[in-house]
Formats: sequence, structure tokens, C-alpha cells
Amino acid sequence: IRATHGRLDICVNNAAANPYFGHILDTDLGAYNKTVEVNIRGYFFMSIEAGKLMRDNGGGAIVNTASVNAIQPGPMQGIYSITKAAVANMTKAFAKECGPLGIRCNALLPGLTKTKFAGALFAQDSIYQQAIKGIPLGRHAEPDEMAGTVLYLVSDASSYTNGECIVVDGGMTI
Repeated sequence: IRATHGRLDICVNNAAANPYFGHILDTDLGAYNKTVEVNIRGYFFMSIEAGKLMRDNGGGAIVNTASVNAIQPGPMQGIYSITKAAVANMTKAFAKECGPLGIRCNALLPGLTKTKFAGALFAQDSIYQQAIKGIPLGRHAEPDEMAGTVLYLVSDASSYTNGECIVVDGGMTI
């Protein structure tokens, strides 16, 4: 990035793994390791490398995609929920330590969004209908409905927003 572009202003960490859907007591080591590797380790080290580039150029913005599961664990999604809670706290840690360097770090916590990643929730109508019952807007989100929040968080409009976890969930966590 430094050689090609000279600087880095924005980093959006948007990755997730959730290879296990079931009771938390039945989580195996392989599912645990994969989920932690992608959802925590990947974000952490990407933020470090991005932060170093941003520090060298006077600042920037890091946005982490977490999940509403960070604040309200999803049923049968124990390890996924735990890792997304870690992402929310990681966001605050980076915001606190990197803020003085002009680097803001915030998180998006989306609710039920129709993505390839969430495909299993949409594939089983009974699970989908149960999820929709808990959303006051009565529907799931489309991916582009998350874009506005990310755009805000990486723009100058959020120049005084740091360490925040913004929930975009149609009211599900009310």
C-alpha cells in the first residue's frame, strides 16, 4: 500500500467465520480455532498494520464489522457471538490507544442482513420467521443498508466519533 498509494486513510475489517451452529457445549476445537482466527486475530493484526500506516501519515479511520451478537448472543451461535463481542471491545481498545495518533476506530453491529455469510439463517424458513418476529421493522436488511453507516464512520462527518459500536438492526436489540 505504501509503495503503490503512499498512504492509507481507511481500513474496513469485514470478515467472519461461523463454522458451527449448535449448542455451545458441543463446540469442537476446530470450529473454535477457525472462528477465533478469522473474527479476532485477523481483525487485530490487520488493524495493527493499517494503524502503523495511518500513524505515519497523521491519522485515519478503522471500521470493524461486528454483529448484534456482540451485545446479545445469538442462539446456537456461542463462539461466533463471543468473538464478535471481542471485536466490539477491540474497537474500543484501538480507539483509546490510537485516538491520540489521529486514528479513529469504530464498529458497525449489523442485525439480520441477507448476505452469503448469513445464508443458513435464510435457508431454514422456521429459523428465518423466528428471527423476523424479533425485528420491529418486520424484515431483514439488505447489505447496502449497512453502507451508509460505514460511509459515515470513514468520513469527516464522524470526525469526533471514536470507540463507538453503532447498531443497525431494524430495532432487534430494543
